[in-house]
Amino acid sequence: MTRRRLILLLVLAASVAAYFLSGANEVLTLANLQVEQARFQAWLADDPVTVVGGFFVIYVLMAALSLPGAALMTVLGGALFGLGWGLLIISFASTLGATLAALIARTLARAPLERRFAPQLERINAGIRREGAFYLFTLRLIPLFPFFVINLVMGLTRMRLWTFYWVSQLGMLPGTAVYVNAGRELGNLQSLSGILSPGLIGSFVLIGLFPWLARGLVAIAKRRRLAQRFHRPARFDYDIVVIGGGSAGLVASYIAAAVKARVALVERDRLGGDCLNTGCVPSKALIRAARVAEEIRGAKRYGVHAGEPQVDFGAVMAHVQRAIREVEPHDSRERYEKLGVEVLTGEACLQDPWRVRVAGDVGERVLTTRHVIIASGARPKVPPLPGIEAIEVLTSDNLWQLETLPGRLVVLGGGPIGCELGQSFARLGSRVSLVEMGPQLLPREDIDTADLLRQRFASEGLEVWLDTRALCVVPDEEAGSGHVLEVEHRLASGEVEVHRLPFDRLLVAVGRQANVTGMGLESLGVETREDGTLAVDESLQSVLPNVWACGDVAGPFQLTHASGHQAWHATVNALFGEFKRFRVSYRALPAVTYTAPEVARVGLSEGEARARGIEFEVTRYPLAELDRAIAEGQTEGFVKVLTVPGRDRILGACIVGQGAGETLAEFTLAMTHGIGLNKLLGTVHPYPTWSEAAKATAGVWKNAHKPERLLGWLERYFAWRRGAGPASAATDEMRRKDA
Repeated sequence: MTRRRLILLLVLAASVAAYFLSGANEVLTLANLQVEQARFQAWLADDPVTVVGGFFVIYVLMAALSLPGAALMTVLGGALFGLGWGLLIISFASTLGATLAALIARTLARAPLERRFAPQLERINAGIRREGAFYLFTLRLIPLFPFFVINLVMGLTRMRLWTFYWVSQLGMLPGTAVYVNAGRELGNLQSLSGILSPGLIGSFVLIGLFPWLARGLVAIAKRRRLAQRFHRPARFDYDIVVIGGGSAGLVASYIAAAVKARVALVERDRLGGDCLNTGCVPSKALIRAARVAEEIRGAKRYGVHAGEPQVDFGAVMAHVQRAIREVEPHDSRERYEKLGVEVLTGEACLQDPWRVRVAGDVGERVLTTRHVIIASGARPKVPPLPGIEAIEVLTSDNLWQLETLPGRLVVLGGGPIGCELGQSFARLGSRVSLVEMGPQLLPREDIDTADLLRQRFASEGLEVWLDTRALCVVPDEEAGSGHVLEVEHRLASGEVEVHRLPFDRLLVAVGRQANVTGMGLESLGVETREDGTLAVDESLQSVLPNVWACGDVAGPFQLTHASGHQAWHATVNALFGEFKRFRVSYRALPAVTYTAPEVARVGLSEGEARARGIEFEVTRYPLAELDRAIAEGQTEGFVKVLTVPGRDRILGACIVGQGAGETLAEFTLAMTHGIGLNKLLGTVHPYPTWSEAAKATAGVWKNAHKPERLLGWLERYFAWRRGAGPASAATDEMRRKDA
C-alpha cells in the first residue's frame, strides 16, 4: 500500500471512529430532530450563514464518509429551509459528498482490484464507457439501491468523475425531493420508513425502469419508422443473406445453415476470399519455400554441405498455386451447397434493409431477407505517392502472378505482411530494402521483439530503413532502367537525409482498406469509422438493426481467425438476438507474424498495458535455455508473459522463436479459460519439445514468487530432523548466503 493510501485510510478510520465515539449516531435520530426542531429554527433565524454553511459541510462529510444519518439530515434540511432552498442545498451537498465518496473508493481500492481482477473489470469498464451514464441514472432513480453503495461501486470503475457528478445530480433529485418534502411535516412524521410507502417505492421503481422501457420503445419506434420508410416485406425469402465469400462470410453461412436457417451467400469473385487466394495460404507456401532455401544455406552448421541453393522461381510459384488448389475444396461452392447454403455469383447491393439486389452472369435478382451480414473484406492500400501511377505496383493481391524473381525489391511497410514477404524474397535471392515510417518493425509489438527481428533481417542481408518516409517514385536515370524510391530518413540526432533506393519492383504493404463502397450502404445511412471500416457495436450490429458486419470490413483486427470469431457473433446475434446478445471479445485473440523467428502474441503487450494504466509483472524465459532449441540450433528468441502483480493470472504472452505460433496456443487456452501459470507448471509436457518453454516460463515465475519465509522454516525443520540443532541450522544459512 502506498503512503498516500495509508494516510487517507488512517484519516477515514479516525473520522468514522470520532463520529461514533462522540455519540453523534445516537443524537441524530428522528425523535431528537422532532424535539429540537424549534431550536434549529431559532439558530437559523439568528445566524443563517453559519447554519447553512455548517449544515452543507456536515452533509458533504457524512456522504463522503458513507456515515449513517444522511436521510435524517435530508429531513432536517426540509424542516429548516423548506422545499425550495432545502432541495437546492441538499441536492448539491449530497452530490458533492457522493462524488468524494467515489473518489475515496477509487483512491483506496481501484488499483489493487484492477491488478487482481483485470479481465473482469475490463469488461465492466467497457460497459461503463458504452452506457455507464444511463445505468447510473437508472440506479439513482430507484431508492431500493442504497446511494452510498452506488457511490463506492461506481468509484471503482473508470467512469469520469464529472460524468458521475452531473448524472448523480439529476438522478437523485426525485428521491431528495421526497425526503425534503417530508421534512416540512417533521412534527407529524412517525418514522423514516413512513416516508417511503410501498406505493411510493413502486412509483420510484417504475421511474427507474422507465429509461429501460423508453429505450426499448425507441428501438421499436425506429424499427417501425424504418419499416414505413422502406416498406418492410410481409414475408422473406431468406433468414440471412451474406455478402462476401471470404473467411467471415463462409463461417457466417456455415453457422446459419447448421442451425437450419435459410441462407444465401453472394460472392462477386472467388470463394475463399483473400485468405485462400491472395493471403494466408499462398504467403505461407512462399514462406515455406524461402525457409527451405535458407536451411540449405545454413546446413553446414549441422555438418551437411549443400552450397548455395539454386532457386527456380517459376517452380516456387507453381508450389504456391498448388497449395491454393489443394485447399480450395474446403471453401468450394459444392461444399457449401451441400451444407444447405445457396451460393450466388454477382455484385450485391442493398435496395433497403431487407432487399438485396444481386447482379450476376445470369441476370438480376432481388432477395428479401430478415438479416444481412456484410463480410465484404478489404483490399491493399496504395499511398498516393507522386510518380507511383507510372509503375505497376505489387501488392499482396497481385504478387502471386509474378513469373520472375525481382532482382531489386523495395518493400514499403514494416508490418506483418511487409516483414513476411520481404524476408521471403530476400531468402529466395532478391536484394530487399524494407522501408518503415515508424521507429520500429511490427508497430503493435514491444521494442524488444522488433529489435530482435531487425537484427535477424540484417544478418540475412535485408536493408531495413526505419524512421523513413517515402517521398516519390522516379525513373532510375543512372541505371537506364527500373525506378528509384526517394525517401526521407530521420537520424537519431533529428536531422533528415534524403536517399534514393533503386528497385525493379515495388511491393506496397502499408495496410488494407475495407470494401464498403458499391453496396448501397451510404444511401441507407450505414456509417464508417475514421479507419474506413463499418461502424458496428460490440454485437457487430450497424445503425440498421438487421444489418451486421464481420471480418476485415468491420475491423479492428484483419486476421482470418478474427474474422471467424466475429462471424459467429454476428450470425448468432442476427438469428437469436431477440433472446440473447453476445458481445465480441478480443481479450484472448492470438496473432502470429510468420517471419523467422516467428512472432506470436495473445493478450496485452507491455506497451498496451502501460497505455491503459494496467499494472503488470514480466516473466521472461530465453529459448537459449530450452533443451529442444539447443539440440536443433534454434536458440534465438524468448517467451515473455505478463501477469497480475503477485498473482499467476495471465494478462498477455509473447513468444519470439521457432514455432512460436504453435506454442502460443497453450497461453491462448489458459487466458480463455482462466488458467494461471501455476496450473501450466503442474501440467506434464513431453520432453524434449518446444512446448516445454511454456512450462519453463511458469517455473521462472514460480521461482520468483517462492515463499522465502516458509522455506527458511523448512530448512530449520530439516536441520532439526537431522539432529543438527539450531546452531548448525544458522551455520547452514550463513553458508547458503555466502554461496
